[in-house]
Amino acid sequence: MKNKKEVFLTKQGLEEVAVELDNLKQNVRPEVIQQIKEARAQGDLSENAEYHSARDRQGQVEARIKELEYLLDNATIIEETKSDVVTVGSKVKIKYVDDDEEEEYSIVGSTEADPFENKISNESPIAKVIMGKKKGDTVTVESPNGSYEIKIVSIN
Repeated sequence: MKNKKEVFLTKQGLEEVAVELDNLKQNVRPEVIQQIKEARAQGDLSENAEYHSARDRQGQVEARIKELEYLLDNATIIEETKSDVVTVGSKVKIKYVDDDEEEEYSIVGSTEADPFENKISNESPIAKVIMGKKKGDTVTVESPNGSYEIKIVSIN
């Protein structure tokens, strides 16, 4: 039996996964099946690039459907709660001790992580060391480029 990995999703993330899954099942999958049928009708499949392309796309679509179904089956919804410690779902403002630069991050599950929107995974080096910490705590982050210190300025 495979070990199931817990997946953290916000309510919005869960809705996005459900919408994408529905679109793949209701629209994309039938389109790909139709493309395969049309390519088969052209005859010789060994040299039929359209057929092979459609089959490759079908494999990608089916893999994504499986992935999304897994996410939905194993999702733990992140509740936005007020807490005095950092948890998944927290919005945390940190200050890099070395250069006084401040950043605000939302701690989300790995599937929703988006560095361009300052959403970092609960599995990231920064999130791992600040989880369970309080406002005012200073921690050391180990990274491939060396270690550095950050201070937790606020938790929302």
